[in-house]
Amino acid sequence: MDLFSSVALGASAAWASGLNAYAVVLALGILGSSGHLVLPPDLQILTNPLIIAAAGLMYAIEFFVDKTPGVDSAWDAVHTFVRIPAGAILAAGTFGHLDPVLQIVAFLLGGTLAATTHLTKAGARVLINTSPEPFSNWTASITEDLLAFGAIWGAVNHPVAWLIVMALLIALTIWLLPKLWRGIVRVWRKIRSWFGGSPTHSDIQSTP
Repeated sequence: MDLFSSVALGASAAWASGLNAYAVVLALGILGSSGHLVLPPDLQILTNPLIIAAAGLMYAIEFFVDKTPGVDSAWDAVHTFVRIPAGAILAAGTFGHLDPVLQIVAFLLGGTLAATTHLTKAGARVLINTSPEPFSNWTASITEDLLAFGAIWGAVNHPVAWLIVMALLIALTIWLLPKLWRGIVRVWRKIRSWFGGSPTHSDIQSTP
């Protein structure tokens, strides 16, 4: 795998891990074991049937949990400790056969990419959960799953086009994050008011 292919695969795997790390591991494992993708040496372990089975099982569990209002936010909180490290490790693994310096850089940038998408996903879900109907959760979750699988497919089949699309999505994410944060603060203040709480100093400071 050449440098450009490694960049495309590593960036896509890290970015998509922030949405659904199990989908990324499952996709890479299936593509690698079926011969549709020659994985870098450090990622060839993903073709192990046990790893594919475990990723498939966890993806199936997340598929339903992630579509349940309220439960999805708790799941996101726990998976802060799964998605971000997974994105960093997968990004670093794509450069294991190249310069060790690039591997460290990929680890740091991969973790940042995964954190960005994870925080955007988790923040958006908090706001979506203020709606009483479940359809928005299902729509958001299915869209995230498609993006996670699509990122790997795009990196393998159309790396240049996908990197451009991903750059635009990252720019959109950076633009959205402050707005999501302000929305979450408003939700938090509303919840506090239900229990008779008064705004804290930080709440007042965060008022737009």
